[in-house]
Amino acid sequence: MSRLVRVLAVLVVSALAVATGTTASALPATSADDGARVVRESVVDRRTIDLEIASPALGATAMVRLLLPTRWAAQPHRTWPVLFLLHGCCETADYQAWTWFTDVEDYTVEKDVLVVMPSGGPAGMYSPWWNFGEHGSPDWETFHVTELRQILERRYRAGTARAVAGVSMGGYGALAYAFRHRGMFGAAASLSGIPNTLNPGAPAVIKGLLVREGLNPLALWGDEVINRRIWSEHNPFDHVAELRGIGVHVSSGNGLTGPLDPPGQADPLEAASLATSKSFTDRLAAEGIAVTAHFYGTGTHDWPYWQRELRAAWPVLAPALGLNSSPGGIGYGPDGNSSKRTD
Repeated sequence: MSRLVRVLAVLVVSALAVATGTTASALPATSADDGARVVRESVVDRRTIDLEIASPALGATAMVRLLLPTRWAAQPHRTWPVLFLLHGCCETADYQAWTWFTDVEDYTVEKDVLVVMPSGGPAGMYSPWWNFGEHGSPDWETFHVTELRQILERRYRAGTARAVAGVSMGGYGALAYAFRHRGMFGAAASLSGIPNTLNPGAPAVIKGLLVREGLNPLALWGDEVINRRIWSEHNPFDHVAELRGIGVHVSSGNGLTGPLDPPGQADPLEAASLATSKSFTDRLAAEGIAVTAHFYGTGTHDWPYWQRELRAAWPVLAPALGLNSSPGGIGYGPDGNSSKRTD
């Protein structure tokens, strides 16, 4: 799906939500330890709720979309395992992206899991920003793993069994959260992500995305040479030991026209993801750390592949959630069969 089509889809669905009278409700006070709180809860449909959260870590409000378990209302005293799904950089749909561009709502309808899809900003990199040593906001990491987690546990009956998956920038975020908050997530999946931010060429890709979004690329982690320590602190490749015992799934295409693309596509961003992903899985294998790698050949940096890859990752994610690990749904197609597990 082209970006123009995706933008138009978001605008159309947003207009329909207004036309059909999507409701919102004022909430009793439920806050995180630092005062982060839900200021607006909007019911989108039977299972879908959008939250607007005032976040001290961000110094602003941010949105989160929840897919409630089908039996959430019928079992009011039960807590639920939590699957975080993180979006990519520069995504117009932001926190809505997984539900706009994949069938995640249908895919999880029979799975007893609370699906959490938070905003990560246009190019927030799922990180606390360095801001030239001043730190402060935005701190996307604290918003997600502390503020949002506490709100989910205190109001939406989130349990302590968790897994995280993300696409592109969100693939990086999934692995970064897993190693930086060891014990919070039992499994993590990177779909076309950037799991080695210091791989040759990767810093230029990251900084280029920040510049495209009108952000100062040095405000994130500084310069990758002068401030290499800061970059390394956030780089999954440099902390693979912290992923031992955690389920890890890494996948990517090669950027060439694949079975889910229109003819004539070429995508250098996916090729860059493949290079950094392979360097990461090679490092895991060298350290004797289990990983499921699915480098499926042709395919670009786009949602049709990520919908497919959520199914490929499910056998890794599900055990961390205490759920059935059968992928279900569609198969991989002719170019989707190069999967391996290394221990």
